[in-house]
Amino acid sequence: MGQLAVVLGSNALSPQGRAIADVAAVHGATVLQRHGADYRLPHEIDHLANLEWLAEQGCDRVLAIGSVGSLHVELPVGSLVCPNDFIALHLGVSGVTGLRAHAVPGFDPGWRQEVIEAWNARGNPLRDGGVYWQTIGPRFETPAEIRMMAAHADLVGMTIAAECIVAGDLGLAYAAVCAVDNLANGVASEEMAISELEIHRDANATRLRDGLDATLSELER
Repeated sequence: MGQLAVVLGSNALSPQGRAIADVAAVHGATVLQRHGADYRLPHEIDHLANLEWLAEQGCDRVLAIGSVGSLHVELPVGSLVCPNDFIALHLGVSGVTGLRAHAVPGFDPGWRQEVIEAWNARGNPLRDGGVYWQTIGPRFETPAEIRMMAAHADLVGMTIAAECIVAGDLGLAYAAVCAVDNLANGVASEEMAISELEIHRDANATRLRDGLDATLSELER
């Protein structure tokens, strides 16, 4: 079996969040910050370069960490979700060329199940399943856009689907743990506030750190 990769997102950039990277490194995983050292905006990320680097390091499976908004009040801030499908109709990313690009993308079923079982066995609740809708970013969505998305998806973010597509093209098993850092614009009764999102993101970083610390040794077997 090859090396385990942990890909981190914006919820790992604060002082609290950087502890996620420390935990993954201690457990021997190859750690990648998808936004880079100087923070590239979501629509500027070179997913192919990121995932090719992981493949060069001998990685064969990826556990991605993402920050998301919830499209439903029944999925509150603080929830951790392992999505099983996504919507990203506008994306044109691929890790291959020619006829091979006509592939069926998706999260790796077996690897997803391993992640869920390992995470939940340690007493860290991880919701099994949910549809992730990827937007272009970097702006957040309007309430009208969110209402449209909510009819078909559970989570909204700007990176996970693109990363999943490229990982599959390169032969890397891919699963994600998404932390709900906010209710999407228009879902809550009050207006969405970026300052509150940052507070929730820091709190979720602690949950993610503890969850990874408890499960990475199991996933590395």
